[in-house]
Amino acid sequence: MIPVWAQVCYVVAAVCFILALKGLSSPKSARRGNLIGAVGALLAVVVTFIAYDIDNLGWILLAVAVGAVPGALGARRVAMTAMPQLVALFNGVGGGAAALVALLEVRHSELLSDGALLASAFTILIGAVSFSGSVITFLKLQELMTGRPITFPGGPFVFGGVLVASVGLGVWTVATGSMTLAIILALVGLLAGVLLVLPVGGADVPIVISLLNAFTGLAVAAGGYVLENALLLVAGTLVGASGTILTRAMARAMGRSVSSILFGAFKGGSSAGGGEVSDRPVRSAGPDDVAIMLAYARRVIVVPGYGLAVAQAQHTIRELVDLLEKRGVEVGYAIHPVAGRMPGHMNVLLAEANVPYEQLLEMDTANGQLRTADVALVVGANDVVNPAARTSPGSPIYGMPILDADHAGAIVFLKRSMRPGFAGIENELLFDAKTTLLFGDAKASLTALVTALKSL
Repeated sequence: MIPVWAQVCYVVAAVCFILALKGLSSPKSARRGNLIGAVGALLAVVVTFIAYDIDNLGWILLAVAVGAVPGALGARRVAMTAMPQLVALFNGVGGGAAALVALLEVRHSELLSDGALLASAFTILIGAVSFSGSVITFLKLQELMTGRPITFPGGPFVFGGVLVASVGLGVWTVATGSMTLAIILALVGLLAGVLLVLPVGGADVPIVISLLNAFTGLAVAAGGYVLENALLLVAGTLVGASGTILTRAMARAMGRSVSSILFGAFKGGSSAGGGEVSDRPVRSAGPDDVAIMLAYARRVIVVPGYGLAVAQAQHTIRELVDLLEKRGVEVGYAIHPVAGRMPGHMNVLLAEANVPYEQLLEMDTANGQLRTADVALVVGANDVVNPAARTSPGSPIYGMPILDADHAGAIVFLKRSMRPGFAGIENELLFDAKTTLLFGDAKASLTALVTALKSL
């Protein structure tokens, strides 16, 4: 029986998780929300060690240390561009841990009710799917395997058969309480997770990470039911609900359904990634010409993207904007919901450079200002400003809401090369008569613009 004081502490920890989630809804409060959530997690762990009579405490503390050291080092050293991969790994570990705990519970099936056995089987399956699926998303984003959809003849039928088998094994496990069947169920879940993610193209992988995060939350919540732990129930439900909402929001921001993201490759509708370099002629200019264009503009809207994050050029773009503002130019940042490789990627990146929050414009506001902007300065973005989303029904990004950079008076595009974006298609905006390209690494190009502006 859990002591009353421990139950109160668990409630406090649960409230911390709720406040953390609320804090993460805004860049202004995100840091505070993250800290509140960390305090809640620490409280829950400490209370658990004190309130329970724990066997093998030394081994448990050793396992905690073995996990904490590489986890802390990885989180501190990871680059912003690799943050989605880290999130995928951490999420996968959570799902795998939930599945292992459920397996241990099935080992003592004679002590479990039918409801607890059902929850255990569910946790084993969903946790295994989350673990293996998260590993595949990590490999795709880390480019350790191709980012293109991987399909094979009869793929949908194989996946469907695996799902049917997993349901049958789950029912059989509940009926018999067999540990052997539970292990087989976990193995089938691992296969299901791999088959779920392989057909997803690179541009859609961050959405799948969010979906798998929701799976992990559901697995943890079900595990909380089995263990009769209210905190796990609350925490898992929060993660499951928020992950589901985020998945739907990201899919909507790309103008697609979750089903088309997961299974579109079988019908040729997935964002594939890759693509060939175009040899069509474009208009390019040097830093001096672009600097003059920016210096004499009335309003400039910066459109940041993944290339800005790769180049770690957030401080340089802030310096450029400061110089423009000193010349009386009105400047804002147009933030697309899925710019970069995760939601809020650009917000976090620009926050590192202390860009004022009021300059960060959500898509609807930004599109209104782009129509009256003299210059749209696109730095490392591509698919999120591609007019094909509006004009090309056969395009993999057709229907995706985009930033209307093409409505600005002039467009300056900072690009390393003519390679397509993550969706693997040409961007017609590059060939627009209003577009001027400045080729090179984003940080080097922005530094050259800063130098040129100072000399004017």
